[in-house]
Amino acid sequence: MTMPMRDRATRLIGALAMAAALALPCTALAGDSQFDKMRAKLAAFVGDKMEKLGGSRIVYKVDTDGLRESVVTDLRDEVYKTLREGKIAFSGLAIRDGGVELKITDARGREQLARKLASAAEGLPSHALNLSDGGDGLVRLAPTDAASAARLRELVEDSIAMIEQRLKDAGIKLASVQPDGSDRIRIFLPEVMEPERVTAVFARKVKVSFRLVDLSMSGEQAQSGTPPAGSEVLFGFKDKLPYLVAKDSALDGDDISYAGPGFAGGTKEPIASFRFDGRGTRRFAHVTEENVGKPFAIVLEGKVISAPVIREPITGGSGQISGNFTLEEANSVAMMLRAGSLPGHLTLVEQQVVQPAAKP
Repeated sequence: MTMPMRDRATRLIGALAMAAALALPCTALAGDSQFDKMRAKLAAFVGDKMEKLGGSRIVYKVDTDGLRESVVTDLRDEVYKTLREGKIAFSGLAIRDGGVELKITDARGREQLARKLASAAEGLPSHALNLSDGGDGLVRLAPTDAASAARLRELVEDSIAMIEQRLKDAGIKLASVQPDGSDRIRIFLPEVMEPERVTAVFARKVKVSFRLVDLSMSGEQAQSGTPPAGSEVLFGFKDKLPYLVAKDSALDGDDISYAGPGFAGGTKEPIASFRFDGRGTRRFAHVTEENVGKPFAIVLEGKVISAPVIREPITGGSGQISGNFTLEEANSVAMMLRAGSLPGHLTLVEQQVVQPAAKP
């Protein structure tokens, strides 16, 4: 199971990938102005259609508290990893008051940590992370307000991409999905007079799981007979073949921090890339280390998307899913993975039916 690191260009890099993920690289913002103009034109077009034809207006809010908790937890995990790799003695590593605190009594150790973090953040905005040294060994790290605002913007954009894909999967073609303030998303749906039908799509949590394949019998044998206790038969997303997999998940969608479509390096076939958070990275490393040579099923909504063989322990926390996908299928799979893992869950704020304009 080959899973090379593949990070999206607008994502952050290095040991600060989660901590400093509260700031976007400058290159990611270069096309924002033009993109926002295009989005504004689309919003105006759909707004005009709604005025004439009627439709639904739906507003969602992302969970900013959940986002902050997720980012700070990942910051703690990344700091711990940096300390262990650098063999820096420390104590009292903990989350406190929206940041991470720890004690490093050796001044050289504190300087080493600062250098490693600065090196990992090279090329990122300098305001991505506040690192304070009290001189008594106490070190505090926390994202700044400006960096937090940038990360929130990225979460909203990710949520919009997920919403657009799920609307498309539900057969809803004409829709405008726009940011509404800093933490809200506004959806316009011309001629859709039942917004409840749409909100039901997002009320249901996408089920994502990573499970071991049961090799005690083939999927065909289990399908025609009785599956072993603790296992069940699921069918392939593309090949429709039966797979005998463990009922219990080794990891689930909550452990994924990012997913997106892409292309395989050699074959250029469409794939879905994903990355785990700190907890998921550790769990995935442990599971793959314990099961080298065995197949590992990636299950989405009760379908086996892929079941590659684990070739070696995977410690980097990233991977890719291939399965003879079209680009559209790869994007749909990636967005479904993302839908099961967004750190800010969507909360319904408003749903309104707009009646069509009266004919003259």
